[in-house]
Amino acid sequence: MDRPEALLARRYVAIGGRGPEDVVADTRGRVLTGVEDGRILRLDGLSDPETVRVETLADTGGRPLGLELLADDALLVCDAERGLLGVDLGDGTVRVLADSVAGEPLRFCSNVVALSDGSVYFTVSSRRYPLHQWLADIVEHTGTGRLLRLAPDSGTPEVLLDGLQFANGLALSADESFLAIAETGAYRLTRYWLTGPRAGRSDVFVEDLPGMPDNIWRAGTDGPIWVALAGPRVAPLDLLHRGSDAVRHTAGRIAVHVPFHPTGMIGALAVDDSGRIVHHLVARGSSFRMVTSACEAVGHLVLGSLRERGVALCEPPAPK
Repeated sequence: MDRPEALLARRYVAIGGRGPEDVVADTRGRVLTGVEDGRILRLDGLSDPETVRVETLADTGGRPLGLELLADDALLVCDAERGLLGVDLGDGTVRVLADSVAGEPLRFCSNVVALSDGSVYFTVSSRRYPLHQWLADIVEHTGTGRLLRLAPDSGTPEVLLDGLQFANGLALSADESFLAIAETGAYRLTRYWLTGPRAGRSDVFVEDLPGMPDNIWRAGTDGPIWVALAGPRVAPLDLLHRGSDAVRHTAGRIAVHVPFHPTGMIGALAVDDSGRIVHHLVARGSSFRMVTSACEAVGHLVLGSLRERGVALCEPPAPK
């Protein structure tokens, strides 16, 4: 991997809510995000950060995480408490698209993408721990993450992949031949093939990442896949993950009660469809902590965070 490039912050934009966990941009350069109290917000005017307008579009009644904009002014939302939701951006109506799979309630849905055929793919990070205990799953290394598919006009999702290490962000390849899945607990992106001779199978897309991948995003088919790095690799955690089930389970139960203090090192990657890392951006000593998402909008690289009360506008890297 090449030497990291500097991640240069331009401005912090307060949004009146905590935890803009995922950020996605629409075709007009507006950024949508969901915050801790359940609201879906839209940030307009980012081209002039002095006059950014924050509009509440809807309230999921839960905890929105990953978002996917649809062409018909609608939004898909992975809600950690309520499951997979659909939101009408015109009137704010929220409806449940799926809240269980095989009789098990859907909890900790993480990220979602929609294909041109109307099918929806989404991840579940953990079947053992809820969102507020996410650290315990990372520590225990439970491998209970999933990739699911909801077919058009179906209310029952199917499980495509099981045993993922904290399944998180999702992005679609430009030709819709595969999905890239962030496995936060394994420091890798996994590829799930949608077409071709390997359809229905998975393999490693990018491995040995320099940090924990969280949400991933791409706009259209021309740009790279942006991968937010929620935290750096931690050597003692890597060692623990090689321990026995009993040791990891005990460590996970302890982690439930340990306050989490993110480091000042934040980062993001840009990856192309061949799995090549095009950019590796890093900032050290940042006051903006725990980057969980990144998207490009009106000349900014916009960062979201599970912990902050706003988003960071950064300088995008020069094209290579």
